[in-house]
Amino acid sequence: MVQKMKIQESAENYLEAIFVLTKRNGSVRSIDIATELGYSKPSVSRAMKLLRENSYIKMEDDGYIHLTTKGLDVAQHMYERHTFLAAFLRNIGVNEKTALEDACRIEHVISQETFACLQAFVGRLQKSAEE
Repeated sequence: MVQKMKIQESAENYLEAIFVLTKRNGSVRSIDIATELGYSKPSVSRAMKLLRENSYIKMEDDGYIHLTTKGLDVAQHMYERHTFLAAFLRNIGVNEKTALEDACRIEHVISQETFACLQAFVGRLQKSAEE
């Protein structure tokens, strides 16, 4: 029986990490994810099994990991939130390290409504600054 994996913070982190590593390195294996996130190889292996069983990733016979369309949708969504929130926090004076850490936490709990309003607010500020 395939265990249903609810997309939660840990799964979102794994998918975002695969997305970022693919952009950075062109290819991703479990060891790359373990190194990037600071997780143990067995933890990453279990997560990859669940992500694969729930159609978020595909694994090649040689161990390379690819996001499926479903996985890519989640990963891009999280990456967009992360990059926007980190930039927003830096722009209001938060130091780089704290901005990245806080953005990583906030991206998982902020509602879509609040996120959209933040984006619109920043857009209005930028437009106002250009005038």
